[in-house]
Amino acid sequence: MSELPTVVIVGRPNVGKSTLLNRIYGKREAIVEERPGVTRDRKQVDAEWQGIKFRLVDTGGWLAGGSALDKKVSKQSEKAMTEADVILFVVDATVGVTDEDSQMVRKIRSAEAPVILVANKVDAEAHENSIWDLYSLGLGDPYPSSAMHGRGVGDLLDEITSHFPNQAFEEESEEERIFSIAIAGRPNVGKSTLFNQLIGEERSVVHDMAGTTRDTVDTIVTTRIGDVKFLDTAGMRRTSRIDEDTEYYSMLRALKSIDGADVALLVIDSTEGVTNQDQRLAERIDAAGCPIVVVLNKMDLLSTEEKEILNHQVERKLNFLPDVPVHRTSAVSGKGVDKLLPSLSFALDAYTTRIPTRKVTDIIRRAQQAQPAPAGARVMYATQGATDPPTFTLFSNRSIPDHYLRYLERELREKCDLGSTPVKLRVRRRNE
Repeated sequence: MSELPTVVIVGRPNVGKSTLLNRIYGKREAIVEERPGVTRDRKQVDAEWQGIKFRLVDTGGWLAGGSALDKKVSKQSEKAMTEADVILFVVDATVGVTDEDSQMVRKIRSAEAPVILVANKVDAEAHENSIWDLYSLGLGDPYPSSAMHGRGVGDLLDEITSHFPNQAFEEESEEERIFSIAIAGRPNVGKSTLFNQLIGEERSVVHDMAGTTRDTVDTIVTTRIGDVKFLDTAGMRRTSRIDEDTEYYSMLRALKSIDGADVALLVIDSTEGVTNQDQRLAERIDAAGCPIVVVLNKMDLLSTEEKEILNHQVERKLNFLPDVPVHRTSAVSGKGVDKLLPSLSFALDAYTTRIPTRKVTDIIRRAQQAQPAPAGARVMYATQGATDPPTFTLFSNRSIPDHYLRYLERELREKCDLGSTPVKLRVRRRNE
């Protein structure tokens, strides 16, 4: 059996190291008192998170100078860092950065293990602004948490285990994420025929009569971009034209599939052009927060002049979609269908991408230098808080106008190569 990964908790006295060990371990293993110096020796327990086991080590508080005993405790802490696979540097967010914290950072930088900065004692979301000063330590994003109440500890554990060797994830690697791709469009535009071309077999019933597909049909296919789940949805039309209960509920299920999809293929009948219903459907998909790949189907039935007219319609009627890829296909013959997979792969990569905080902050800083925000508004720090789609949190000194947020969004999209993936911006004022 291989040695368990070792996670070492370090920090100056009374920042909550032992409380954090007890919270992660799930038992009151370390003695906790509200006075410094209670933990003298290293305390070691075997812990587990999401089936992943690791060794957790609590160290005595590190102090610069002090008594002979303090120096011995500090030496033990430094020695533990040399044996760590991951180091948790715990700081009291309510106090901010102290001289001891700054001095300890210099010791930590000599360690080879990755360092996670834990901003402890953030007992509520309203207290998260207290972590701002911790960025001056130069250790990246602090993880706001409350070891006493358990707040944020789950996210912290996710980050800890992400640094472990691959063997720690053997049980999870068997179930890799399978992305969902919804094929959406009005009735009778060729969605089911395209679906059958993509999966390589006749799974959906194809008929010239509109409304043949009454429910969402899905299948997992192994492709050159990996395993993906294609969802063939029922055709969607204006609610006022739905006169059957069955068709109404089919539409609801189709909308639900789109909401849960990672990417949507919007299929448009080229012989009818871009209709108002196509526009509304594109708006609905865009609002769901997943990238869109536009498919102009039945292109083989158009003349050269009709193709030009269609191109102008796409530019005019779908101009609210951010830089979406547009493919021209014939689902019946299969022409152009093979080009969809590279676009889908790029869209999925952008949808799930995570941009380093340093890069995000640099992009925002340069954008503000090129074009300052009005009325003295300024983004002082920015970070990506989530993916699916990429979601960025901007910390500002005051409210940011909508038109300036759109400018920042364009800069992030362009500099991070996010293509047509929706981008969400959240603004938090520093004094909130």
